[in-house]
Amino acid sequence: MSLVLVTALLPVFCTVVLLVLAFSGQPILFWQERMGHGKKPFKMLKFRTMRHDAEKEKKKLLKYNEAPQPMFKMRNDPRFTKVGRFLSRTGLDELPQFFHVLTGKMSFIGPRPLPIKEAQKLPKDWDFRYNIKPGIISHWAVATDRYTSLKRWRELDQQTVDTGSLRSDMKLIGQCFYFLLPSKIKALLKKSRVGAGSTLPRIPSQNTTVVSRKRAPLRSFVQ
Repeated sequence: MSLVLVTALLPVFCTVVLLVLAFSGQPILFWQERMGHGKKPFKMLKFRTMRHDAEKEKKKLLKYNEAPQPMFKMRNDPRFTKVGRFLSRTGLDELPQFFHVLTGKMSFIGPRPLPIKEAQKLPKDWDFRYNIKPGIISHWAVATDRYTSLKRWRELDQQTVDTGSLRSDMKLIGQCFYFLLPSKIKALLKKSRVGAGSTLPRIPSQNTTVVSRKRAPLRSFVQ
């Protein structure tokens, strides 16, 4: 199934390659060591979204960090290139990770793989996230309150690991597409849904009870 998806996404992949070449130049891809399944490091690929030497500039930006320590995230990171900001906002920078799904390093749904240095600073009670393969989509990635605290981040990752039915995975994929929509389109959808008497899909609150399952149908296309 992952091979079918990669083939279907090839036109988009090629378009992004041309955009990066035209507006940012080479290199097109960026790789970074991330912590994978069983705490085994692997080199994760993304389309390059930032200026050269972005890692060296990171120290100057630590005081603007919006994520709980030891993570580092900035919504409006000044290191983004013009096209890179668009790719990051739409999630297109993650497309190369479908090749990791093909090789078995990642799955479609799972906790987002963390940089090695960040992962090593986490407490032992975070080790549950390494029981399954890291994923392209997770509950943390689509939660609007994902930066509020390290506790909330852990709860969202735990939810990704514990919930694994086909229904819950398909719902998460739908939430991902909704999360990436422009705010104006979200407002129109919300207005139409409220008028129809329905509500938008939501990430369960902290008090939600989840049901643990051994394996989800979409958790790994490559066994």
